[in-house]
Amino acid sequence: MRLPRIAGAAAAVVSTLTVLLTPSAAHAAPDDTIVLPVRDALTALAVQDEDRTGYERTKFRHWVDADRDGCNTRSEVLIEEAVTAPQRGANCALTGGSWYSPYDDTYFTQVRALDIDHLVPLAEAWDSGASAWTAAERQAYANDLDDARALIAVSATSNRSKADQDPTTWQPPATGYRCTYATDWVAIKTRWTLAVDPAEQTAIAAILDTCPNAPIEVTRAR
Repeated sequence: MRLPRIAGAAAAVVSTLTVLLTPSAAHAAPDDTIVLPVRDALTALAVQDEDRTGYERTKFRHWVDADRDGCNTRSEVLIEEAVTAPQRGANCALTGGSWYSPYDDTYFTQVRALDIDHLVPLAEAWDSGASAWTAAERQAYANDLDDARALIAVSATSNRSKADQDPTTWQPPATGYRCTYATDWVAIKTRWTLAVDPAEQTAIAAILDTCPNAPIEVTRAR
């Protein structure tokens, strides 16, 4: 990543700061950009037991039309991730087009065959810290279009197989995608300051041990 040059006291103030974190570094603030190796990012996440008390999916309002362009979050992801662009009709009805589901290494030409997956499921987010968030923060999480890793178009079959599981009990059937999946999982938990439980941390570490220790770049959402 190219960092801005700072020229003495006269340097301009930038709206987004880049914070190079180590596991012992202070917490970054919202809108700060974090760049660090994925294994260090995993180590930097808080470790705590999960608690699903009070969880309801409706507490994460999702598939909103945040920019009021007639397309809700689901449609926005389908448009963005299409391999072949679909036609957009009335009420953002999508026809034509094609998509690739990396979870199972399969192409699709029917929108109905696809789900939009929260890479870190809503229930998992609740368990890992979102239970303490405001309703507005949970809505922002459930409709996060600002980080392409947060929401992903995948086959309905693979998404429903995954459900609300974490990497301890579910990984993509396409083994070649597992390094990306684990890395993106860490990135989203870092972005939203979510914790991992001990078993989850161990499972992700085991996956990453077989992967390049690639740097991740994440802008903090909160």
